[in-house]
Amino acid sequence: MASWVLSECGLRPLPRICHRPRTGNTTINTISTKIKLSPASTDLKRPFVWCCSRERKWEVKVSTPVRVASVFEEERENVWINGVSDGGNFDPGAPPPFKLADIKAAIPKHCWVKDPWRSMSYVVRDVAIVFGLAAAAAYFNNWLVWPLYWFAQGTMFWALFVLGHDCGHGSFSKNHNLNSVVGHLLHSSIFVPYHGWRISHRTHHQNHGHVEKDESWHPLPERIYKNLDDATKTLRFTLPFPLLAYPFYLWGRSPGKSGSHFHPDSDLFIPSERKDVITSTLCWSAMAALLVGLSFVMGPIQLLKLYGVPYVIFVAWLDLVTYLHHHGHDEKLPWYRGKEWSYLRGGLTTLDHDYGWVNNIHHDIGTHVIHHLFPQIPHYHLIEATEAAKPVLGKYYREPKKSGPLALHLLGILMKSMKRDHYVSDTGDIVYYQTDPNLYRK
Repeated sequence: MASWVLSECGLRPLPRICHRPRTGNTTINTISTKIKLSPASTDLKRPFVWCCSRERKWEVKVSTPVRVASVFEEERENVWINGVSDGGNFDPGAPPPFKLADIKAAIPKHCWVKDPWRSMSYVVRDVAIVFGLAAAAAYFNNWLVWPLYWFAQGTMFWALFVLGHDCGHGSFSKNHNLNSVVGHLLHSSIFVPYHGWRISHRTHHQNHGHVEKDESWHPLPERIYKNLDDATKTLRFTLPFPLLAYPFYLWGRSPGKSGSHFHPDSDLFIPSERKDVITSTLCWSAMAALLVGLSFVMGPIQLLKLYGVPYVIFVAWLDLVTYLHHHGHDEKLPWYRGKEWSYLRGGLTTLDHDYGWVNNIHHDIGTHVIHHLFPQIPHYHLIEATEAAKPVLGKYYREPKKSGPLALHLLGILMKSMKRDHYVSDTGDIVYYQTDPNLYRK
């Protein structure tokens, strides 16, 4: 009778009693095994057929567990690896199922076309606004107007920088000489060494998302972070000081790196770039001399009001926007080393942001993911290119929060990131920002 029970009724799969290790990164492949049971008799009125039939198969094949489960399944929600919870959901550090060529193929061909006349029209527009704002402020010259002027003019300086940035990428036009001339005029006017910055920015794009090789706003490895003095840590992670970092970066780069954007023998450059760096440094020096001369003509206080304060606002814009390109998302994003890094995976960790009214003023630089992957695309095609690429990117594209006219919510994102994103582990090829709980207790 027992054999009947085994043959006719079969057995249920074994209960899940194997436990996954609680630590480590062990990968367990699930095995799907089918249970082969003898066919059950459907004629219960013939009770003796089953015991005499020679075609009956008496073996019992028992399945292995279809999946190895943890002791408590809900514990998976609280697993933390290198500073980030896996949550059992989408893993932003996993290799994407698409290639760079797939994204490129989704972008319309006209988005790659560079129109120098259209690019120059933005230069003319922005330069006219800059001089118009300065003339209006000098004409009214009262303390109700000056604060409005400072914010507006600082924002326009930032717009000029973005156009020079396009020259540096070659997305301004196909003409190298035109890009160089316009880039020098725009960047020198706001105290930026064009070629020195262009070269380091190229390094940033070529190594985006790499812990050691990235150039700007990259994370500090734990060993470097812990060797910083308390004053440096405070300045780096306490507002408003990080928003004033850009001039210091031009002169001395980031902690752990040496060199200057002004010196042709800097570690940033190779010997063939020496002449370019010297040219840009001379242009920067000419602008400095011009400002000194203007201070004698109009007085240092007037020059400070017309140029100095807007320059500080411009620096704050630059540091804010460039920092948020790579920080501040609610879900921690990976940084890479070694074999885990690739151009595509590094670029996919960048972020888009909505800047409200400022989107058009600063030439949609907040549309940054596609720009980082394909810096050759002119800024006036970035929005269309991004929309075309979204179906390919899937969850690897993080939709930015919609902003009102003034993107004040970005200040909250910035402050939150400054409080939690301090350093990454010295080991591991996929790492996430970790928090120093004692930073603000000192």
